[in-house]
Amino acid sequence: MTEVFFYILEDTAADANMRFACRLTEKAHDGGHRVYLHAADAHQAEALDNLLWQFRQGSFVPHVTATGLAADDDLTPVVIGTGEPPAGFDDVLINVGGDVGGFFSRFARHNEVVPPADVDTARSRYRFYKDRGYALTTHKIPAG
Repeated sequence: MTEVFFYILEDTAADANMRFACRLTEKAHDGGHRVYLHAADAHQAEALDNLLWQFRQGSFVPHVTATGLAADDDLTPVVIGTGEPPAGFDDVLINVGGDVGGFFSRFARHNEVVPPADVDTARSRYRFYKDRGYALTTHKIPAG
């Protein structure tokens, strides 16, 4: 059964959720996991794509956007998209914004990155997962 993790950010910077998602993606990649990084829209997906190249000096997270993924590519470890994940991605899901209700349960681990402005909507998602019996863990992430 899918494990669900909520990361409640205290950092109010406009890109705090995307920066944290990059750190989480790097950690999962370093652990040998395949990651689907789910963005709210194409603009956010593009911003995440750019940020993954530069969020931390010395970091390298090989990735591609879902629109750029070749049909026979089973080597790329991180895909950024806005909709249904490609086949072969069912290990780690990182949700930076958007509805994942149709596919989150196919992942072993689902991570919700929640900036301060989205705490109220995250509560309703938390109840949704709790009502369905998913294992839930919440982490409060201090600013800085």
